Amino acid sequence: MQVYLVGGAVRDKLLNLKVKDKDWVVVGATPKQMLDLGYQQVGKDFPVFLHPKSKQEYALARTERKIAGGYTGFECQFGTDVSLEQDLIRRDLTINAIAEDDNGQLIDPHNGLADIQAKLLRHVSPAFVEDPLRVLRVARFAARYHSLGFTIAAETIELMQQMVNHGELNHLQPERIWLETEKALMTGAPQIYFKILKQVGALKVIMPELDCLWGIPNPEKWHPEIDTGIHCMMVVEQASKLSESTEVRFAALCHDLGKGLTPPEMWPRHHGHEKAGVQLVKDVCSRLRIPNHFRDLACITSEFHCHIHKAYELKSTTYLKMFDKTDLWRKPERFKQFLLCCLADFKGRKDFENRDYPQFEHVRKIADACLSIKAQPFLQQGYKGLQIKQKIYDERIKVIKQLSPAPN
Repeated sequence: MQVYLVGGAVRDKLLNLKVKDKDWVVVGATPKQMLDLGYQQVGKDFPVFLHPKSKQEYALARTERKIAGGYTGFECQFGTDVSLEQDLIRRDLTINAIAEDDNGQLIDPHNGLADIQAKLLRHVSPAFVEDPLRVLRVARFAARYHSLGFTIAAETIELMQQMVNHGELNHLQPERIWLETEKALMTGAPQIYFKILKQVGALKVIMPELDCLWGIPNPEKWHPEIDTGIHCMMVVEQASKLSESTEVRFAALCHDLGKGLTPPEMWPRHHGHEKAGVQLVKDVCSRLRIPNHFRDLACITSEFHCHIHKAYELKSTTYLKMFDKTDLWRKPERFKQFLLCCLADFKGRKDFENRDYPQFEHVRKIADACLSIKAQPFLQQGYKGLQIKQKIYDERIKVIKQLSPAPN
């Protein structure tokens, strides 16, 4: 029985990154031996065990054989005769197929260390094509390690395109697509994930509402980058700089989906795209089983982002309608996230990155002032029921008129 540290822990250690989780592979052991040593079995399809003290995962060395479509269509075999090298060859990327023994010696049969030094994401073997989830995983790794200068090997990009063309991604479950996408949104460069998926044709399969935006023009005055798809990638990039919130980043990604519905004869203007995009956001979230809190912020951002851009032109009544519809009163923190999305939208344009966006602070002050108006003083003055509601409304209108220079 031999135990090796494998996968991400070895990779990140070699990259001088903080190691979060440690995974181990056990060669030459049986499930009974592991149980006798006090390990707890958790794997259903193949034996994975939790260490009795550290609770880290220990998996028996195994081989995989493709027997059906999709990422679940594998037959796993394990036994005391399965070698470490046989286990490593089934892995996705060479940088993930390095093992380390208890003496700190590396076992690197697929030259993963050389690819780490070359900053390349390269598939281990032709068996890469058997698991469609790997298309999304590689795109996610490209986003995660973009700041370190990593790129995807040309031959791996080609395999990813082949997998898309052969319809392999059609077998992916929505939950798995969203899990990879959410992880990608957590990286330092989430826009790279979507750019890679666009490049290999996968974005059209998993998120056609976003994929179609490339090639749709915007008015050059406000969008020097012109192309809507490029703009959306710039907005996601800005959102990742402004906030670590995956909800903010997702909402930024989806803010202009409505432009995909604009008839070409109307280009480059997109009248009504804000409300039109709301249903598309709901469609994406329903199809990929995305949690409601992501959906709700993305819907608000789609419908009202242009209100914030035109903050100095809004009537006081329009402000209150927006505050009501975005549920500022019960969810003020979400409204602040919405304002961050609008800031990202403004800065996510060519040569706009360092421009001032006073609308952000202007609307925040108005929102805070309206939130500070409470019912208690009116109760103390003897008002009741609908009278209190009207008094609060009137006071909010008064505050907005004081803070906003817009004609009312």
